[in-house]
Amino acid sequence: MRHWLILAAIALVPTGVYAQSAGEVERCFQNPGACSGGGGGQAPRPATAATTAPAPAGDYTTVLNSSEPERRRVQESLRALDKYQGPIDGNLQSEASQKAISEWQKGHGYAQVGKLTPTEAQTLHAEAARAPIKRIDPSQTATAPPTPLTPPALSNADALKALQARLAERRKAAEPKAEAAAQSLVKDLKAYVAADGKGTAGEQFPAFAKWYADNKAVGRTIGDIAPAIDDYGDAKSGAATTAEVRFETKQGDKTYSQCLVFAWIEASPRKSGEAISCDDVAAVEKWKTDQALKSAWR
Repeated sequence: MRHWLILAAIALVPTGVYAQSAGEVERCFQNPGACSGGGGGQAPRPATAATTAPAPAGDYTTVLNSSEPERRRVQESLRALDKYQGPIDGNLQSEASQKAISEWQKGHGYAQVGKLTPTEAQTLHAEAARAPIKRIDPSQTATAPPTPLTPPALSNADALKALQARLAERRKAAEPKAEAAAQSLVKDLKAYVAADGKGTAGEQFPAFAKWYADNKAVGRTIGDIAPAIDDYGDAKSGAATTAEVRFETKQGDKTYSQCLVFAWIEASPRKSGEAISCDDVAAVEKWKTDQALKSAWR
């Protein structure tokens, strides 16, 4: 009778439980409290290591919110597969990262969303680990041209010498025309003085005519006339010249030196003629500015 009861108890054990010996079944029948399920339930399962539940489908936040080293690893795997060329900074939401992920997803038949699920990330890393290491073939590497040497910066003294040299070359080219213009002016000034206040010089330079008349009124006579080029160059209406002209004037036994700056535009007759006191530098510079003089002399 007892054996029949044991067999009945075995028949009552739910399907799928772990196999038990007849002795264990008998102990559960005699003392139900000793069984883990209480009242003859299934025997306890052996302890196993906890497993992580798989991420739900479409879980793109886990990888995005992972630690920075994990996010960097994604970029490194993409680079190993020639999908990503950007910086390894862990930013999986950058345009370069999203484009690389989308391209990789396209090649594997995944939805091209530019973000990875945990499963896709594992697949990516596994694929990158199998990728061969690429070595550079020196024979196929173009030789970079040598970097040109940057000339040393000039010292202030050397820079000044270089500027003076350029100025000398420019003045040398302009000097013949400037000297010819000045000598032509002096010729007309001397003719005006010889004619006692008559001639083209007075007509072209009204201020000079007044200056001559003022000196004549106080009994001064004009002696030597010596020019010196002040400036020369192209202006808006032609070649322009400014020249300092020193006049030796005599009154009785006294000799005076006076200076006028003559400024004009070369033409026949001269245009925009001005005679300005050498002391009035501002007026001379204003005339040059008004004529848009581009100096070839200074």
